[in-house]
Amino acid sequence: MSEKIKDAFNTSEELSDILLVFDKEKKKILAVKGIDQNGNLKTVDPTRKNQNQFMRVDKQGDLFSNFFSNFFSQLKDPTNFSFFKIPALLAVDTSKEMQKQIDRPTPEGEQLMKQHEIKQNNQKNEINMETAQTNPETSEYKYKPEEIDWETLNHLGLSKEKLEKMSLLDPLLKGYKTNELVPVSLNLGTAVTRMDARLSLKQNDEGQVVLAIHGIRKEPNLNYPFFGHEFSKEDKDNLMKTGNMGRVVDLTNPKNNEIMPSIISIDRLTNEVIALRTDFIKIPDEIKGVKLSEEQKQTLFEGKPLTLEGMVSKKGTAFDASVQFNADKRFVEFLFDRNDPNKQNQTQGAPKNFRDKELDNEQYQKLKDGHTVYISGLVDKKGKEYNGYITYNKETNKTDFSFQNTDKIKEQIKPSEAHKTQTAVNSEGETNEATKNIKEPLKPGQTNPDDKKQQEQQEESNSTAKSKGHKM
Repeated sequence: MSEKIKDAFNTSEELSDILLVFDKEKKKILAVKGIDQNGNLKTVDPTRKNQNQFMRVDKQGDLFSNFFSNFFSQLKDPTNFSFFKIPALLAVDTSKEMQKQIDRPTPEGEQLMKQHEIKQNNQKNEINMETAQTNPETSEYKYKPEEIDWETLNHLGLSKEKLEKMSLLDPLLKGYKTNELVPVSLNLGTAVTRMDARLSLKQNDEGQVVLAIHGIRKEPNLNYPFFGHEFSKEDKDNLMKTGNMGRVVDLTNPKNNEIMPSIISIDRLTNEVIALRTDFIKIPDEIKGVKLSEEQKQTLFEGKPLTLEGMVSKKGTAFDASVQFNADKRFVEFLFDRNDPNKQNQTQGAPKNFRDKELDNEQYQKLKDGHTVYISGLVDKKGKEYNGYITYNKETNKTDFSFQNTDKIKEQIKPSEAHKTQTAVNSEGETNEATKNIKEPLKPGQTNPDDKKQQEQQEESNSTAKSKGHKM
């Protein structure tokens, strides 16, 4: 090996850290290789012969904490392991000392273990603390493009041009996380890890603007204290069901022990646990046409869900729904059941309009109360009017139409059978034997030729059809 290559190799060693792990079941110190597709940890004995298989992490910059948070979140049964970060040049010798501590504990050995142990929870909290302190109301830029280390971002497969093209640079500079997942390539020295992640910018302890990588986790980590808060069973159930915890709790800033009243939600794209200080919660005066009372505002401010009735959609349809403030999105959202992404905890409610016909207040109230409502003046696709009955089905959130009163309610005006023929022919492409050769749209009540001209059209077509069908 040439001296130049040796120098390069030694420099790489000096700038790298190795991940060691204590397997609590095997009672062994091992070197980490990676994680397989099933979330199982891949390890080797920490010997010099296996050094080329060790997972290496660049110790420079702020990437390690982000990388390890993502690495840890993908791991199956993480509580079975304790992890340690060791300089590459010391990894083999240090692993031997650690194994001695496992076999025959001493105060000196315990100090060695603590010195190198990675506190997974602290790493995660460091990332989330910055998110929690970002002011959601600001429209000003928090960072400048020239403050970003673009050379490091290029090593991640990112560039200023790429972020601009994806319309992501502007929200990043304002202090927000990207609202979509971004492909990232992370070079670990002996391997390249590719992942999808949300991105954000933050300042490290030296005041430098660095990139935070919010990778996808298999599930939210709710089994460890979060800024001093231990999740109760109810907290976990709420977070897993709706993504919001539903109450304000006091969190502790580990840097200065400041108490921070906050709400907690789950990032639905990454499963990351996110906190937002109540200082930054802004409740609107009105939601979808419903003016909020002070009591309703206070409910939302406390992170609790709130059911609102009589909201109006963009299409003019009235609906009821449950809403709640989301710490990650930083606004009031309509609630979804996270366990069923296709099911929304929102009932559309009885419509104010049906087939472009606006209901009067009496009709709308009857429909909301579950009654069948007679409606006239509907227009088919060929411009002819027809009448019928509508009923709102709360289970399916659909409004059903019928030409007969399905509730057998006696109405003064009842649609005749003729309307069935009209809409079937004009709107639904059906045919009626007595009128199938008439060229004009059928009128309300029409089931036969309406005048001499239509009679001639029908008879002429019938005569032609018979002559063509005559067998010789």
